Amino acid sequence: MQRVLILCTGNSARSQMAEGLLKHMAGSRFEVHSAGTKPGSVRPEAIAVMKEIGIDISANRSKHVDEFAGQAFDYVLTVCDNAARNCPIYPGSTKRLHFGFEDPATAQGSEEQRLAAFRRVRDQIRAYLRDFPPGT
Repeated sequence: MQRVLILCTGNSARSQMAEGLLKHMAGSRFEVHSAGTKPGSVRPEAIAVMKEIGIDISANRSKHVDEFAGQAFDYVLTVCDNAARNCPIYPGSTKRLHFGFEDPATAQGSEEQRLAAFRRVRDQIRAYLRDFPPGT
């Protein structure tokens, strides 16, 4: 089974949604983890919009990238520019991939406006991961 690590800054929204989506979509093809360079806590909006599509990430926790130091991954996917710049080196033949999604956690406005931003990014991540890994 191939191993995938999805990195973002806070491991609170984009990488958490990507982890849940890839686990759901790929089944047993991948062992999927996510982490952040400066982890916070999983955003309630991310949990809510994932629940809308039948994926439960409510038990997920934000993890620091150091928790995975020295481990081998087939793919390291960065989903924000900051994580791409600060991504540690992983041993072996790791394929590094990057796609910078906007940060829905910066959305302002009402709860519905913030949820709309999370839904938009969730759907963008889902479309990107549909053909993961690229070129297959």
